[in-house]
Amino acid sequence: MERRRVLGTALCAAVLWKGGTTAVLAGERGQHLAEGDLPAARRLFAAGRYDRLHQMLPGMIARASESERTGPVGASRAAGVWVLVSQLAVKKAEMGTAAAFAVRAGTAARRSGRPELLAAAARAAATPLRRTGRADTALQLLGEAHDELGTAPRPSAADLDASGMVALTAAYTAAQARMPSVAEQFASLAEQTAARLLRDRGRVPAGAELSPAQCALYRVGIHQKLGDVDRALAYAAGLEPAALTTPERRARAATDTARALLTAGDVATAFVQLQLVERAAPQEARRPSVRALTAEVAARRPDLPGVTAFARRTTLRAAT
Repeated sequence: MERRRVLGTALCAAVLWKGGTTAVLAGERGQHLAEGDLPAARRLFAAGRYDRLHQMLPGMIARASESERTGPVGASRAAGVWVLVSQLAVKKAEMGTAAAFAVRAGTAARRSGRPELLAAAARAAATPLRRTGRADTALQLLGEAHDELGTAPRPSAADLDASGMVALTAAYTAAQARMPSVAEQFASLAEQTAARLLRDRGRVPAGAELSPAQCALYRVGIHQKLGDVDRALAYAAGLEPAALTTPERRARAATDTARALLTAGDVATAFVQLQLVERAAPQEARRPSVRALTAEVAARRPDLPGVTAFARRTTLRAAT
């Protein structure tokens, strides 16, 4: 019953999120996702172009709904769309919408028969779960996804990429739940998988998320959540932004570093990092969680040059 209720919420969200999409949904009936639709949408997300991505959503949601019923290929594409919509909802701090689309992603991923897609759905579900106090459920989902990926005798690059990213998400989830040994176990697993991926392929494969830099980025957040700010800042200091290949990831690195610096009491340097967030991806600086960091900086150090203008500029329009 609960699963059906959440799926119903997802369908309602598809029509109502940001409003005015009913006509588009009707117009897209019978249309299916093209091969290039999801990669194009992912590029917008990676670039931090959330406004443009949001404009594409109504049609993509409608086509994904149609594609999901056509077989494994259509279900695979639909699962990717539902994961992306869930991630975008997280950017806007809309956890109910994020959770609903994550559930739908899991359903489509199971229809596709692809473990790496089920892992992506588990990662999408983990964020709203841990933010609503259900880290144990999130860890169970992530653990099951990680175990499923580990059954292949000769895992593909996609399997290794998915396995490592699931482990990183589990590590961060465990850190938020104050489970240091579990967090360390999963973070180490991810680092080992990243090393194996590099060893087997010679480089990070195109389109892969997992890399040593990605592991270091997660370490910043993991240790900040565990209260080990010195270790978080050590990882931040060793992280080369150029090794993070997308504006969204570079903005995330600056955000997590700013958060650790604020915990350490270095407000001025935290403000420098928040300016790097805006430089990397302006719409990231307008996200609710990042605006909260800006507000804290402005409250603690209103004398910092430019902080008032920055706060005003980044609160003019929320990321969409």
